[in-house]
Amino acid sequence: MRVAYVCADPGVPAFGTKGASVHIQEMVRAWRAKGAQVHLYVVRTGDHVPDDLLDVPVTHVPVGRPADGGTAGRERAQRVAADALARAVLADGADVVHERYSLFSIALAQVTARTGAVGLLEVNSPLVEEQAQHRELVDAAGALAALRTQAAAADRVLAVSGPVSDWVRTHVPSARVVITPNGVDPGRIHAVAPDRVGAPVVVFVGTLKPWHGVEHLLDAAALARRPWQVRVVGDGPQASALRERADRLGLSVDFRGAVTPQEVPTHLEGAAVAVAPYPAGQDQYFSPLKVLEYSAAALPVVASDVGQLGDLVHDGVTGLLVPPSDPEALAAAVDALVSVPDRAERMGRAGRRRVVRQHTWLHVLDRATAGLALPWAGAREEATA
Repeated sequence: MRVAYVCADPGVPAFGTKGASVHIQEMVRAWRAKGAQVHLYVVRTGDHVPDDLLDVPVTHVPVGRPADGGTAGRERAQRVAADALARAVLADGADVVHERYSLFSIALAQVTARTGAVGLLEVNSPLVEEQAQHRELVDAAGALAALRTQAAAADRVLAVSGPVSDWVRTHVPSARVVITPNGVDPGRIHAVAPDRVGAPVVVFVGTLKPWHGVEHLLDAAALARRPWQVRVVGDGPQASALRERADRLGLSVDFRGAVTPQEVPTHLEGAAVAVAPYPAGQDQYFSPLKVLEYSAAALPVVASDVGQLGDLVHDGVTGLLVPPSDPEALAAAVDALVSVPDRAERMGRAGRRRVVRQHTWLHVLDRATAGLALPWAGAREEATA
């Protein structure tokens, strides 16, 4: 079975380090584990190709640079690149077109209309509103038209969360939507043990942007009644401000910078607790990869009680949920776990068992394709706890 995985989003390199890049790579692995031949069609490749994906064929059509350098020109260039990707898929042939939704692409619709291939449209955020609010969007009408065309053509729309599903249905009521939260590879991320020497380590992994709430973690560390060491794995536009904040608070924070997805497990080693301190007032439509990775590492998770986090963190069983933007509550929750290491480790083990049983990428693909007539090859392989 030939699977064309398409990503026409210039902000998502297929072989990058961000969560969206990890998602692409893991879905490619899941398809291949099922016996499919996967070909990537992308506008941006990235330069962190994992060893196990070196043999994946890649067709790269970069987005051209408009002469005027303006937003409208860039949007037109994205359409042109997406159309070129569609032509490449048509030339190569595919039984399944799995496309990561992007603003102006109608590649899936173009290919499925001419070939009868099965179409899966993966939607990870309400991109039209997100682009307009956080960046710049000129042709909003064109972007919405592309969404309607793609969602109507897809045999299945894979929404990463309930709010994303609602957003798709608002614009395309007839869309065949299935909610498919993110997954994790518990074979790549193994259970870790806390370092018993020195202060307990509390780890955060992610891009240092405002919607991750790392400033609340630093404030919580300054309020803690028990000594613990903050480890921040990631980089981003807030990095300098967060370092300055840590200095003002008198904290010695272990800032590790950006790492590749393959390096994440190493940076979780020795931690006692992992945190996802999302702030209040954000659009909570996401399905955070980091929380599943924390659980796969057998780390208890302290997370803000927002969005989908209540579905991923079983409060009191696999971690603790706290009000968002509340450093005092965050500090108290971390204090409670580092004060009773045996309890924290029990929670971590329970979290790993849960993701192994329910949240692997093969589970994600199974949910995405359930009921579709696809010629699977091979049986599902599960990682063990």
